[in-house]
Amino acid sequence: MAKSEHTAYAYLRTTKKFPNIWCAGCGIGIVMGALIRAIDRIGLDKDDVAVVSGIGCSGRMPVYLDFNTMHTTHGRALAFATGLKLAQPKLHVIVVMGDGDALAIGGNHFIHAARRNINLTAIVINNAIYGMTGGQYSPTTPLEMRAATAPYGHVEPPFPICELSIAAGATFVARSTVYHAIELDKLIEKAIRKVGFSVVEAVSYCHTTYGRMNKMGSAVDMMRMLKEHSVSLAAAEKLMPEERAMKIVRGVLHDVDKPDYMTLYNQVIERAKATISGKEFLRAGPGGLE
Repeated sequence: MAKSEHTAYAYLRTTKKFPNIWCAGCGIGIVMGALIRAIDRIGLDKDDVAVVSGIGCSGRMPVYLDFNTMHTTHGRALAFATGLKLAQPKLHVIVVMGDGDALAIGGNHFIHAARRNINLTAIVINNAIYGMTGGQYSPTTPLEMRAATAPYGHVEPPFPICELSIAAGATFVARSTVYHAIELDKLIEKAIRKVGFSVVEAVSYCHTTYGRMNKMGSAVDMMRMLKEHSVSLAAAEKLMPEERAMKIVRGVLHDVDKPDYMTLYNQVIERAKATISGKEFLRAGPGGLE
């Protein structure tokens, strides 16, 4: 197949000369490919999509993609994306973040975007480390693993991204790995189609920092670990709790329907207009005005 005939080609900024900063074998490119396939399958016009990122290896993704894009400050991608969605509600806003970007510097924005049920899709690429800045531990670095800032082993328990998302109020939460590329793009497609705050955890790896410090081998070795240590949700339900705790469980973990922030906010606007114009204002539910 000629390069220009590949599905991804139409979605890349092929006339620009942005250097590729991702290490050879990195899983972030697989996530980008999955995102492109999901958008292509839905049939969204490129002008109707906005991809927003923060800082870190994953933050480079909007630079390569030919959508409306924003490369924002560290941890603030969801804050920028929330403003964008409120100003341009017809846009499909997709936020790509790393684990440190989303849950450390941006942790406050993450839980409140979920709580408010902002109609966004958040893709968190979890490689369990700050890769770009030298391998410092992140909020998802597993216990006892080594990092540049934990040379004798990490002592903080990791954040469970999906469980945190569900508890904070996300309407759709799913997880897959960069080994399961086709499954990943199907989950991203479902997340984009969902109304409300949707989250996809894409479990990846960093073989150049985390893998090297923990003697986990090459990118291929770490990819093989994702294959061998993950199970589908259906398979996980047949495991004992202690067996399941050792696995990366893949699939749709949470899917509920509830009004998103803009729907509720527009209702408030209509009530305010009715009040201001002197019309009788009735508020639904117990305690409403009559």
